[in-house]
Amino acid sequence: MKRLALSLVLLASTAAVAQTGALSGVDKALMDGAVKPGDNFDTYANGTWRKTAQIPADRSSIGVGLDVSLRAEARNAAIIKGAAAVRGAPGSDEQRIADYYAAYTDTAGIEARGLKPIQPGLAAIAAIRDKHGLSRAIGAAMRADTDPFNNNNYASTNDLFGLFVSQDLNHPTRNVPYLMQGGLGLPDRDYYLSDKPEMAEIRTAYRAYLGQLLQLAGLSDPQARADRIFALEQKIAAAQADIIASQDAHKGDNPWTRADFATRAPGLDWAAFWTAAGVPASQRDFIAWQPGAITKLSALVASEPLQSWRDWLAFHMINQITGSLPKAIDDASFDFYGRTLTGTPAQQPREKRGIAAVNGALGEAVGKIYARRYFPASSKVEIQHMVTNIVAAFDRRIAALDWMAPATKAEARAKLAVLKVGVGYPDHWWNYPTFAVRADDPVGNAQRARLSLYRYHLAKLGKPVDRGEWWMTPQTVNAVNLPLQNALNFPAAILESPYFDPRFDAAANYGAIGSVIGHEISHSFDNLGADFDSTGRLHNWWTPADLKRFEGAGQALVAQYNAYEALPGLHLNGEQELGENIADVAGLTASYEAYRASLGGKPAPVIDGLTGDQRFFLAFAQSWRTKMRDKALRARIATDVHAPAPWRVLTVRNLDAWYAPFDVQPGQALYLTPEKRVHIW
Repeated sequence: MKRLALSLVLLASTAAVAQTGALSGVDKALMDGAVKPGDNFDTYANGTWRKTAQIPADRSSIGVGLDVSLRAEARNAAIIKGAAAVRGAPGSDEQRIADYYAAYTDTAGIEARGLKPIQPGLAAIAAIRDKHGLSRAIGAAMRADTDPFNNNNYASTNDLFGLFVSQDLNHPTRNVPYLMQGGLGLPDRDYYLSDKPEMAEIRTAYRAYLGQLLQLAGLSDPQARADRIFALEQKIAAAQADIIASQDAHKGDNPWTRADFATRAPGLDWAAFWTAAGVPASQRDFIAWQPGAITKLSALVASEPLQSWRDWLAFHMINQITGSLPKAIDDASFDFYGRTLTGTPAQQPREKRGIAAVNGALGEAVGKIYARRYFPASSKVEIQHMVTNIVAAFDRRIAALDWMAPATKAEARAKLAVLKVGVGYPDHWWNYPTFAVRADDPVGNAQRARLSLYRYHLAKLGKPVDRGEWWMTPQTVNAVNLPLQNALNFPAAILESPYFDPRFDAAANYGAIGSVIGHEISHSFDNLGADFDSTGRLHNWWTPADLKRFEGAGQALVAQYNAYEALPGLHLNGEQELGENIADVAGLTASYEAYRASLGGKPAPVIDGLTGDQRFFLAFAQSWRTKMRDKALRARIATDVHAPAPWRVLTVRNLDAWYAPFDVQPGQALYLTPEKRVHIW
């Protein structure tokens, strides 16, 4: 399933202290008391902050997630600095971390090398003479940069196809490759197909960017090439499945053999493609996640002019490494992808981008140091205890459901019983193939890093499934549910104040990180996770009546979120966001019940004039405190399966327990009559 997609702002530790010594965890100075909680709970909790908060020029948004990420970034910077001071032996993690960063931040060296690093690649593309050679080039370019389950990446690759390797939907003891659609330079197919004026403006700017980048790269007739690329990408976009269909595991469950690709998707030379892609000849079984798109994209390889494909390959090769090329190219890329797409005025400093680049390429190497240095065992134990409590709350809720048949309940509870929860860092580290890092080769470093990750995933083929595999590094501020593994990952970097702070009263910790934990647990039972059993096998374990009730509740949530208007004329997409919204409702509910159970029947203390229930819900709301640029908000709604943060706060209106502590009354904007409050689990 999914990442949590956090965009949140540091809660100040100004709360009063109860007699127990615990901090409230709620910053009352950020609240706007002039707004009634029942009219807009997000503004009530965060309104004073939002009035004065300024989005940095190099950011598209500001929020709690940014502050926590900046803390992790500072720690990563210290790790990189330490690696440089150590002067590690060639091939050691310290040497590779130090030299990757040095190469990326050596702007003088990048300017001196100019376009030389891309010349061999451009020459190879120009030398393609037929569709057999084109098929080889497309296969050789494929990487492991799509993921339908863990990271919401349904068409994220610039290459024509992306590969995801994990356990088979139908045979959970073996790994198989999933082939997925790609090929676009804009974030989603709707950017090419929508008739909205703002999308048309972006298309115009993108065509200009295509020509500019090709000109800066020294290619002849750049605008003619740009026109061909854009025309081809429009056809690629029309061939792709949309984001809603791509989330449906049943639509993605299409077992194909190696031979099926030639018969079901003619046009591409599949034998040449798979050989160039490095997929072992012994691998006979695949899953075609978007079969219609695969068929149509393959047909385009045959039908579209070879020159259009050469131009397209050249652009995407360059577009993936602009940050490692001369400043004029780097600036052009930011001007389009930063300023035009997200409205971000300024690019981040090179040093900060270098830290992100190191983490992207050598995340496991940095992560080993990060976990050892910055995540105490006491935090791991406390989070594990909270997880146990929230899982128990889920189990109690499922056991008490009056609408679910005993057989369905038994399977749901079986999933909880064997749920594997990773806290902080993995039990065993990744085993990526070590790639060479040179302090004078940022382009090569980036390309070798992507290839190393790809080979890591290919190496899983033919080997037993690892249910303990992590999909995030410890220094990542995020969390994830892994439906195929029936597992959760909570990286060390998110287990920080204000999400979690051992000094905070339980109400705040359960409201903030507890709701995150509950969110991820509940993904095991959202509209995607509910399709998987305790082994990660895709099959329907619901009775027809249970499924009808579940889907009906989901549609009520769709309607609720469709009604939210983010900008004039721009509504949220409740269907696209359904799985995440289900997880928000169910997760917050379970965390609240776990919090109440943690009190052991005793009354919660009043801290800083706030009751325990008030602190719980306010900590939840303040953990989602966010301010975002309009362009970034539009892009988020178009491409993300999560509701934007201010509307995630409004999850509270579906919980009966929220109403009394804040005296929410009929007639207020967020008030829902009890029968209209959505209770999924």
